[in-house]
Amino acid sequence: MILLEIHNRIVVETLTAKIKNALEGNKPDTVDITVADFDGVLFHLSNPSEKSKIRVSISLHFYNDLKEHGANELIKREYAGMLTDTEDGYNVSVVFDLENIPSNWEEQVQKAGLLKRNCFASVFEKYFAFQQAGESGKERAVIHYREEETMYVAAQKDRVTVIFSTIFKDDDDVIIGKVFMQEFKEGRRNYQQAPQVLFSHKDPPSELQGTDARTGENIGYITFVLFPRHTAAAVKDNTINLIHTLRDYLHYHIKCSKAYIHTRMRAKTSDFLRVLNRARPEQEKEKKTMSGKTFKMS
Repeated sequence: MILLEIHNRIVVETLTAKIKNALEGNKPDTVDITVADFDGVLFHLSNPSEKSKIRVSISLHFYNDLKEHGANELIKREYAGMLTDTEDGYNVSVVFDLENIPSNWEEQVQKAGLLKRNCFASVFEKYFAFQQAGESGKERAVIHYREEETMYVAAQKDRVTVIFSTIFKDDDDVIIGKVFMQEFKEGRRNYQQAPQVLFSHKDPPSELQGTDARTGENIGYITFVLFPRHTAAAVKDNTINLIHTLRDYLHYHIKCSKAYIHTRMRAKTSDFLRVLNRARPEQEKEKKTMSGKTFKMS
C-alpha cells in the first residue's frame, strides 16, 4: 500500500528551484503560488517586500485547536531564525532570503514542506509526554481537523489513544473501509509490535460515550492504541509522521480501490461484448442470377 508523503512536494520543489537559481547567480523572479493540501490546508508562497525574499505561509482552519496544545511553542522551536511576521489570513509564516542562503538550506526547505506535519505534531508530543511521565486523567484533546470530522487524543499511564471520526460519502465506502481496516488487524498478527487498531461504524467507541460524538449510517471511528514502544522519544517522530495522515491515507486507498474495481468491471464488460459479438449468427447473404433476379442460399 502507498504511504502518502508527509511534506508538501510543491512547496519543497518550488523553494529548491528558486534557491538553486539564486546560487547560480541568476536574478530572482516574482513568486505568487497558492497550494492546496489535505484537510483544507493552504500554503502560500509569495514575495513579502522584494523578489529576493520568499515567504511561505500556511493556513489551517483548526489551528486554534492546536494552539491550545502548544502549537505556537513547537513552531518557535522548530523554525527558530526562519519565522517572520504572519501573513494576513494565515497562521504561520517563514521566510527565505535568496541573498543570504545558509549552508543548511536543504534542511530548511524540507522544514517548510513539513509545516502542516509540525503543527499537527504539537498535540501528539504533548500527550506522548503525559504517557511517558505516567500521567493519566488529563483532559482529552479535541481537534476539529476537517468539517464535521474530529480527532480525539487521550493519555493514560500505559497508552495513548487516538480516535479519528470520519464521514463516508457513499455506502460502498463504508464496506471498502471495513475491509481496509480489517487488513490492519490482520497485519498485527504478523507484526506484534504494531499498534492495536479498532474500527466502529455508526456509533462512537466506548471512550467517547457520553460526549457529543456524532452517530449515523455514514459515520466511522478509527481507534489507534499506542503503547510506550510507539511513543518513546526514539520512535515518536515516526509515529507522528504515520498517524497524522491516517484519515487521508484511508480515503485515498478507498478511492484507489473503487477506481480499480471500476476498471476491472469495464474490462470484463468489454470481454463479454466481444464474446457476444462472436456468437452472433451470420445473416443469410442474397445471391443474384445473370438476369438480375435475387435468391437466398438455403
